Amino acid sequence: MSISYMDYTSPSTQFSFDVNTSLFFKKNNQNYINVLSINQLNTLGNTSMLDIYLSAGNVVEPHIHQNASELVYCVTGAAVVSIVNPFSKKLMNFPIKPGQVANVPQGWWHYEIAMEDHTHLIAIFDAPIPEFIGGSDLLRLTPPEVFAQAYCLDAAKVKETFAPITDTVFIGPPNSCKTNTRAEQEGEDGEDVEEALKELTLQLQAAKEQALQLKAMQEQAMQEHASQLKAWQEQAVQEQEAQLQAMQDQAWQERPGQEQAVLEWTSSPRPDYFDTRGKSPVPPSRRRPMIGNGGAYL
Repeated sequence: MSISYMDYTSPSTQFSFDVNTSLFFKKNNQNYINVLSINQLNTLGNTSMLDIYLSAGNVVEPHIHQNASELVYCVTGAAVVSIVNPFSKKLMNFPIKPGQVANVPQGWWHYEIAMEDHTHLIAIFDAPIPEFIGGSDLLRLTPPEVFAQAYCLDAAKVKETFAPITDTVFIGPPNSCKTNTRAEQEGEDGEDVEEALKELTLQLQAAKEQALQLKAMQEQAMQEHASQLKAWQEQAVQEQEAQLQAMQDQAWQERPGQEQAVLEWTSSPRPDYFDTRGKSPVPPSRRRPMIGNGGAYL
């Protein structure tokens, strides 16, 4: 129903609005709610909406809208809309996927759980501003002693159990919860994940530079080792050649003395044609050739 007193000729009259600029609540970059009400678009009349984004395992906390019915439409992903029927006293669960809806009557206790990452829900209300009473407020603002007395509970345990709830949750579990969903365990939110990726990128870049430096050092060390090894080999070859040259020089130095001794021995007179006893000539058949004496026989 439109507002009868609206002056549609006024310059302040609004006919369009960017819901992306109207944040209602943000848990992290994957879980947040934008709002559109008469406060953002003054020609809405008796209509408003919440633009809800959730990752798997996140919950729009149990709550009621005391002034409006709610029609939940699934744009992407998947969710389960759970409603407590105050007449049948039963909990009803309605899985919805893209294009499907679930309707929550005014004032009924309900909640939504995302079953997939990138779940997008639109909640449409038949009121200009949707009012909200969250379970977190009921639990944290009601004295533990009242719960204990009303339901026969241990007040100390009730107080301890509800102590972590210090503010309206809207989307749970809170960032401070130690049992966050898988996506949140990888990073408290998208900004933390992005920051972690940047840090990891810097670390990888530093590791790559260090690896290049180590490779350059290894190549330099190998070149130095190769140069030193080559120098050692050349030195060893030079020393071996020097030793061989010295041995050859020594052999040439000793050779004249040996040749002189052979010449002196071959030129001395000896009984070529007599045996060692000097009694009879040695027959030619028994003569031995003498090396170095021109083929003479002994």
